[in-house]
Amino acid sequence: MGKSKTVRITGARSSLTEDVKGRQRKYMISMAVRTVCVILAVVLWSESRIAAIIALVGGTVIPYFAVLFANAGREGPPSMPETFVGYQPPPMLGAGTSAPADGEGS
Repeated sequence: MGKSKTVRITGARSSLTEDVKGRQRKYMISMAVRTVCVILAVVLWSESRIAAIIALVGGTVIPYFAVLFANAGREGPPSMPETFVGYQPPPMLGAGTSAPADGEGS
């Protein structure tokens, strides 16, 4: 048997702690990439100035986007599971006949 897919049946957001941890993780990864870019700029300066300048530009631009994404705020509430989208339950009662109101009809 294969893995069963977990279905989320609520529209609730993830907890604030999970959200903060996720944003911190993304920020740390982007700062690690920035550090690699700066080190590459120093190492490549004597070999290829063009590659070094590209790495240096990457090292200066990445922090802006890292802070922007880290402070973007919480994610929106998740959408409902696909199994419920478009499902219309059958009507409980059939169409009825309307009774005449008082004073109408003979």
